[in-house]
Amino acid sequence: MRNFRILVGIGAMTVAFVATNSLSFATSEMAKKEKKACITCHESKLPKGDEGKKLNKTGEYYKKNKTLEGAPAADKK
Repeated sequence: MRNFRILVGIGAMTVAFVATNSLSFATSEMAKKEKKACITCHESKLPKGDEGKKLNKTGEYYKKNKTLEGAPAADKK
């Protein structure tokens, strides 16, 4: 019975990891691939917080088309 509880716990952690890992929207690999800073597609360069997650027009274009070619320029603030 003890081994069963351990296996259930490990299984639950594995499922949680896989589920949250696939929810990543932007990565540093994307920035390296496009040779652009995070601020190109996001409202803030900070990765944490609501503003860092919010996409600007360029980010919305990239999300839809998976490329920055032909993307609108980000608004300068």
